[in-house]
Amino acid sequence: MSLTKHQQMLEVKTSEDLFQKHFTLSVVMPVYNEIRTIEEILKRVRNINIKKEIVLVDDASKDGTINYLREHVEGKYPDVKVFYHEKNQGKGAAVRTAIGKCTGDYIIIQDADLEYDPKEYFSLLEPLLDGRADVVFGSRFLGGGGPRRVHLFWHMIANTILTTLSNMMTNLNLTDMEVCYKVFKADVIKSINLKSDRFEFEPEITAKVAKKHCRIYEVPISYSGRDYSEGKKIGWKDGVTALWSIFKYRFFD
Repeated sequence: MSLTKHQQMLEVKTSEDLFQKHFTLSVVMPVYNEIRTIEEILKRVRNINIKKEIVLVDDASKDGTINYLREHVEGKYPDVKVFYHEKNQGKGAAVRTAIGKCTGDYIIIQDADLEYDPKEYFSLLEPLLDGRADVVFGSRFLGGGGPRRVHLFWHMIANTILTTLSNMMTNLNLTDMEVCYKVFKADVIKSINLKSDRFEFEPEITAKVAKKHCRIYEVPISYSGRDYSEGKKIGWKDGVTALWSIFKYRFFD
């Protein structure tokens, strides 16, 4: 049954009320060789009307990103903190560094490319703000998430396999374990001992929030995936590592 106009107005009002609450969102942004997108993604995130801090960690970029950050970002904006790794360590290591610098009530992971839309912070935060969830995953495969680029069949198959195996090990029913958009109560993620350096961060954090019996929600999101010519970095070796990590963090950690 479709919602009446009055019900729709009540839903909008409830959502608006949630965002009137006093809280700060920490946006964790790992960066590696994103000179083509870093200016635009920072603009998009800063334009979102939520009280926030952006905690950016450059993982030893080699394409001019570091110079751009030092000249145009570092010390220029009160809501942006910039940190640097002296040598490349991987996305997971950059996320760990950033989490240690966060001061917000909630923490979201935001890639520095343009695949994910910061306008969706509102829908991702809602289950946390109304008290239903401790952790929220975005999902590129749930219906109702807006436009999704038709893209890379084998990546979809690999993601489906990894998500299914992860679900078997965690007894969850996620649709998109490998998604970038994950949002946490700050005290939840800070209480977890994270170890992964690269893209195996995704199965690790999934296993560990499951072990903590966190209340996990999924929210449909849009997706504008890029290909390797546009700077995509994850490859088949990362898939193999993720496969091993699913079992590692279920049985050995």
